[in-house]
Amino acid sequence: MKNTTFVSSWSGGKDSALAYYRAMKLGMQPKKILTMFEEDGEISKSHALPVEVVQAQADSLGVSLITKEASWGTYEELFVEAMNECRDKGITHGVFGDIDIEGHLEWVQQTCAKSDIVSVHPLWQEPRRAIVERLLDEGFEAWIIVVNTTLMPAKYVGKKITNELIEELEAAGIDSCGENGEFHTVAIDGPIFSERVDIEIGEPVKRGDYIFTPVSLKSFN
Repeated sequence: MKNTTFVSSWSGGKDSALAYYRAMKLGMQPKKILTMFEEDGEISKSHALPVEVVQAQADSLGVSLITKEASWGTYEELFVEAMNECRDKGITHGVFGDIDIEGHLEWVQQTCAKSDIVSVHPLWQEPRRAIVERLLDEGFEAWIIVVNTTLMPAKYVGKKITNELIEELEAAGIDSCGENGEFHTVAIDGPIFSERVDIEIGEPVKRGDYIFTPVSLKSFN
């Protein structure tokens, strides 16, 4: 896969960041990141990141950002539209952060095939805890910004991912990778970034079963 071009399916969180890094280590060439947003375009799907934060990540990565605003009903159609745009720009591969959920893998493979994009899954079948530990070993910085309170306590929202936190989560019977939807993160520093993305994390907000911490770019005025 050396020198093949790719678009990263970019949630803004730790798994997409580590998958991006692994793809680069394979010799693949990043060209774009794709982030799916809510229909109003204000925040990203699942991770609830504002576009200015995702754009700052793209700027630090040195690639262009593609966004699509979708409901869950139009998600696949608009995802394929974005992949078609990438293919038309000569991009041949898509990089994804899936780990071990077969349904996710199948959806990605089938959807990418509609655009003649080859899906690549650098984290596939790695032990979940090992992925988080390797993320830290590689020098990434990530913060928990969304918690599903039906799966873990709300107190963990706004916490930085550390080895100590991994131990605490595992001891409490919580998947420290959050692969079952326990939590979502934002990655703001690491070997793929030219500079740290400085953010501010606001006071937690409850929306149904979820607790979110609003994320914004830090103001230096």
